[in-house]
Amino acid sequence: MSLVTEEIKASASEIYHGDEICQEKSKFLLEEVGMPRGLLPLRDIEECGYVKDTGFVWLKQKKSITHKFEKIGKLVSYATEVTAVVEKGKIKKLTGVKTKEILVWITLSDIQVDDPPTGKITFKTPAGLFRTFPVSAFEIEGEQVKGSKGKDEEKQVNGAVEVKEV
Repeated sequence: MSLVTEEIKASASEIYHGDEICQEKSKFLLEEVGMPRGLLPLRDIEECGYVKDTGFVWLKQKKSITHKFEKIGKLVSYATEVTAVVEKGKIKKLTGVKTKEILVWITLSDIQVDDPPTGKITFKTPAGLFRTFPVSAFEIEGEQVKGSKGKDEEKQVNGAVEVKEV
């Protein structure tokens, strides 16, 4: 059963159809809320939407996928429908995303980047368990980290983060 009802769709600020535009919009949204752009490596996205008033986001893909984040050696499974509530530096009430720990698939419910930025990102389960990883493990290969909109500008240089005053 879908969590995205017709009522939610009717209240959506933005709805897009088609893989190309949905890829672009999902990466843009992740960047806007301060998350790494490679966090949702979905394929064949059919629909994505955003309710600006509540921060509710959904992405629907043709079939579920499993992705391995090579830098940390973690397998993550993305269902055909991924939903969440987003705000600056946080993804809450996440559905449709699981990670494999040893032999068990564990549901993820929250993702948070440290504020002020430390280069760390934390993933939480509904049971309260959590793991922290470097943000760089979830960046898209070959892309540079864009600067934050403030005094500090960050650049990725050979895996290290350099902060300089502007």
